[in-house]
Amino acid sequence: MKKIKKVALIFGAIFLLFLIVTVYNAFAVKSKQPEPVTTTIQINEEEAVARFSEAITYQTISYQDRTKFDLPEFDRFIAFLEGSYPLVHEQLELEKINGYSLIYKWSGKDSSKNPIGLTSHYDVVPVLEGTEDNWEQDPFSGIVADGIIWGRGTLDDKIGVISILEAVEHLLSQGYTPEQDMYFMFGHDEEIGGDEGARVIAETLKERGITFEFVMDEGGAIVENMVPGVSQPVGVVGISEKGSATAELSIEGSGGHSSQPKSSTNIGRIASAIAELEATQFKHDLKGPGKDLFEFLAPEMSFGMKYIFANQFIFEPVIENILLKQPATAALIRTTIAPTIFHAGEQYNALPEKASAIINLRLMPGDSLEEVKEFIEETIDDEAITVKLDGSEATNVSSPHSKSFQTIQQAARNVYEEVVIAPYLMFAGSDAKHYESVSMNTYRFLPVQITSDDLQRMHGTNEQISVENYINAIKFFTELIMASDKLEATD
Repeated sequence: MKKIKKVALIFGAIFLLFLIVTVYNAFAVKSKQPEPVTTTIQINEEEAVARFSEAITYQTISYQDRTKFDLPEFDRFIAFLEGSYPLVHEQLELEKINGYSLIYKWSGKDSSKNPIGLTSHYDVVPVLEGTEDNWEQDPFSGIVADGIIWGRGTLDDKIGVISILEAVEHLLSQGYTPEQDMYFMFGHDEEIGGDEGARVIAETLKERGITFEFVMDEGGAIVENMVPGVSQPVGVVGISEKGSATAELSIEGSGGHSSQPKSSTNIGRIASAIAELEATQFKHDLKGPGKDLFEFLAPEMSFGMKYIFANQFIFEPVIENILLKQPATAALIRTTIAPTIFHAGEQYNALPEKASAIINLRLMPGDSLEEVKEFIEETIDDEAITVKLDGSEATNVSSPHSKSFQTIQQAARNVYEEVVIAPYLMFAGSDAKHYESVSMNTYRFLPVQITSDDLQRMHGTNEQISVENYINAIKFFTELIMASDKLEATD
């Protein structure tokens, strides 16, 4: 009996110690958010909206087939910029890359400091044929109605180009000069990879020996109800983007009449391989940008959630299981598998001699193409199936603790005082990846507050942005340019 009591006392003491330590950890986490300094920037909103509205009317559409580009329309857009932002074009140096991508250089007071780079793109995706009538307003009208600006590019990503130029024009009108050089780089083919735009811009600047303190592109945005336990809107800044690869699984063998099928057909074996991949999945792990996201959010959570996330070293398996239940959060912690295309057969009563499937994979930082291919081959375990893999690995992970990241945080908080700014892993692609070779850090953030419906509209029907969001984007870039004056070079 005494032994039982002794054991109970020991377990009680251990539990009490556990409770003290974990509760202390929950109370000890400190906010990583800078105190906002409410922006006092005043701009002529009516004129700024009118310029953005006109920018939307230029059909600067990117097509996979580059021969379909309406290049005169791109020329008209560039001419529109020159006429709309006279101070920018008088006082900054403009260089055209491959005729249509633009580099604006703003010389600062001290050119020995690492420059800052802000980048966006002005090309847009086509309107899907057959959906034109589904738009409430013409997709290239730029109509402003009931506080909403309509049209392709209002979200992706003419808003970035125009907001930056509005900010620079405003600062020039105030006689402002930045401390260090600043570059504004606008691609014309981001929607098809940026190979003739951002990639060549980066290569050109690298040849000149230019290294940026940081580059910021589009990417994350401000969203509500993103994370349980966080009541405020959350602004996510991409510190890396997942790699994108395409795997082709193919098999060849005898076909024959469908009345006498083998027990294992070409279609069946490819289907089994896909089923095995979906059932197995890549290993999940809360690390890197995903882990950073919750470290920044934990201090802002309600106590119950804060308790769990402040003690990740104990509750990590529980957290991971929760994250795996939703596709958006599962993608934060593992390489994803998405079968997208299946090819097999031509006639209902003939077994196909060939079958193939295409799988899109989004690679976590640290997962190499070689490792991904090896995982696929080992998982399907079928020597008759050939696996071909092509694509790119994830980008480098930029620091969420750098002065550059804090500068972006500060600018965002000055405009959106209640928003929590945190790092995250971007799932889609951007031009930012091209600038890694010329920048200490690359970040991805579109400074607007959007809804889940807006995310669907980005490449879809009824793309739009509120006037308030657009004006706040101008204020953000103005704040960011001024806040960058306080940056010190990275060691």
